[in-house]
Amino acid sequence: MNSPTTARDSSSPTRIVARSSMMDWIRACGLSGLAGMKIDKEELRRRLSMPQYLRLAMLDSIKKKDVDGGDEHFRSRSSDYDGTVPQSPIVVFINSRSGGRHGPVLKERLQQLISEEQVFDLLDVKPHEFVRYGLACLEKWGNNGDICAKETRRNIRVVVAGGDGTVGWVLGCLGELHQKGRDPVPPVAVIPLGTGNDLSRSYGWGGSFPFAWKSAIKRTLHQATTGPICRLDSWHVVLQMPGGEVIDPPHSLKATEECHFDQTLEIDGGIPDKVNCYGGVFYNYFSIGMDAQVAYGFHHLRNEKPYLAQGPITNKIIYSSYSCTQGWFLTPCVSDPSLRGLKNILRMYIKKARCSEWEQIPVPRSVRAIVALNLHNYGSGRNPWGKLKPEYLEKRGFVEAHADDGLLEIFGLKQGWHASFVMVELISAKHIAQASSIRLEIRGGEWKDVFMQMDGEPWKQPMSSEYSTFLEIKRVPYQSLMINRE
Repeated sequence: MNSPTTARDSSSPTRIVARSSMMDWIRACGLSGLAGMKIDKEELRRRLSMPQYLRLAMLDSIKKKDVDGGDEHFRSRSSDYDGTVPQSPIVVFINSRSGGRHGPVLKERLQQLISEEQVFDLLDVKPHEFVRYGLACLEKWGNNGDICAKETRRNIRVVVAGGDGTVGWVLGCLGELHQKGRDPVPPVAVIPLGTGNDLSRSYGWGGSFPFAWKSAIKRTLHQATTGPICRLDSWHVVLQMPGGEVIDPPHSLKATEECHFDQTLEIDGGIPDKVNCYGGVFYNYFSIGMDAQVAYGFHHLRNEKPYLAQGPITNKIIYSSYSCTQGWFLTPCVSDPSLRGLKNILRMYIKKARCSEWEQIPVPRSVRAIVALNLHNYGSGRNPWGKLKPEYLEKRGFVEAHADDGLLEIFGLKQGWHASFVMVELISAKHIAQASSIRLEIRGGEWKDVFMQMDGEPWKQPMSSEYSTFLEIKRVPYQSLMINRE
């Protein structure tokens, strides 16, 4: 029987994915591509740094939370300024708590290479403050005739040093520019400091950063200024639940006053007098079921015992060990309702590509976790959807998956052993559908709650046996801009 994937073909691109960690390391260390290219520190600084008056004006506007907060620097601009416009202006957001002990060292190195005022520690400066006050300051003075401010605003790029959650946070704040028509929107490059770093991997920035090579930082900054710009879909989640609070909502999920669902699909059954609504955005994946339960337990374990979190490798070992204690490997043998298939609590509706009609999709009986995936990378660089053969795509009515195609790939994981084989790419996940919109209806029964996660941020979702909880996923109408390293 022909396999739906080409994973076992030694000439297949999918085989490259299995060696992605090593290739990421080689690229990040500068052993390919730019390896023979010497990057002069002073020349790099000249290209990246803004004039001092511009840096100080932007920083004061952010600190004072006032677009006019940096005006004095424009009025008292030094006569020594020769009118030179920075060729490739960059600002860096760094999560100094990421990367273990290397975070503060990396921050200091970046400040040396660019300037202190262009490197923002997320503990001190939040991305939305940069958008609302820093960029607005440049826009104001650019409109007032300052050519340097105008060109800097037009050409500025952003580098995010952190994990996928940090990258998503910055992308979400830059999305305000789309909403308010404040073009152009700066594209984003990544210095990977998290555990999974799937967003970073998807755009060639690797799964980890080689702190032993100081030259790698210079190469990364250089590539952030020269790399091509790609588009990335983002997905809006709307959650409506019967009265009660979401327990431990993730950073990416916020309470809203009302829920706006697609009116072309009616909600069956009664709706309680009081409902709670939440909204959020994800860039890589949403999942429901056993994988989210394991992630939830791991996050709580790490918060209770922070000394266990010593770095990405340690985190992965603990995560794998913890998943073995949660019963996922024994689900066929146990009667605990929380370990049974999602079919017992879930109805799923989707809109397929180029289709305006909703269609109910049966949930496979054996599936205990369902993932809606936007990128090729999941779970630290794995590709559970696989690189599918053209004949299989045609047979299932699928198209080749891309991060900007307006579609999510929906797949299922059956139990721990199945998930393990998928993660080492011996087999593909259970392909369910491709969708441009998804509606989930969840009803409790024996289940008291269900676990969900968005881009690695899990939460426990309480359920009612009387009323359904509804969750709808649809594409954000604008796309984020990413810088591709390769």
